[in-house]
Amino acid sequence: MSTRQPNRRAEYAELTRQAIIDAARRLFAERGFFGSKIDEIAELAHVAPGTVYAVGGGKQGLLRVMVEEWANSPLLKESRERLHTLQDCDEILALVASASRKVREDHGAVMRVLLSAAPHDETAAQGLRDSTERYRSSMAAIAARLEELDGLADGVDARSATDILWFYFGYNGYFTLTEDNGWTLAEAEQWLLIQCKQALLRTVA
Repeated sequence: MSTRQPNRRAEYAELTRQAIIDAARRLFAERGFFGSKIDEIAELAHVAPGTVYAVGGGKQGLLRVMVEEWANSPLLKESRERLHTLQDCDEILALVASASRKVREDHGAVMRVLLSAAPHDETAAQGLRDSTERYRSSMAAIAARLEELDGLADGVDARSATDILWFYFGYNGYFTLTEDNGWTLAEAEQWLLIQCKQALLRTVA
C-alpha cells in the first residue's frame, strides 16, 4: 500500500504534465506562440491555469520542453548511430531524407513556432539557436562521412557539403514544398533526396 499510492500520484502527475504539453503543442500550431493563452491551454488540458504554470512553467517553459523533446528524439540518436555503419553514400542520403521527414512529422510544429517567435521572444530565440547548432552539427557529421567515403562530387568538400545538406534538409525545404506548394511529405522527401544527390555526390561513370 505504501508504494502504490506514491506510484499512482507519480503516474497522475505525468499524465497531467503530458496533457498540458499536448494542449500547448496543439494550440501553438493552430494559433501561434503569442496567440495562445494559458487559460486556453488549461482548458484544453482539463486543468487549472495555475497548474500550467506549476507543472509546465508557463508558455516559455512549455516551449523549452518541446525543444528538448525534439533534441532528445530517439530517432535522431538511432540515425546518428546508424550513420557510421553505412558504407554507401546513396544509403546515407536516403537515411537523411527519411529521418528529416520523420522529425518534421513529429516536431515540425515546434520548428515553426521557433522560427516565427524567435524575433520577438528570447526563449524562442535561444531555442532556435540551440536547435540550429545541433541540427547543423548533424549535417556536418553526415558531410564528413560522405567525404570519408570519397563520395562527394568534384569541387565539393565537407564544409560546402554541410551547407548543401542544410539547404535541402534544414528548416525551409520541407516547409516550402509542403506548406507553400501543397506537396505531401512523401513527395517532398523524394524530390529533396534526388536534388541533394545530384548536388552532392560523385557521378559514377
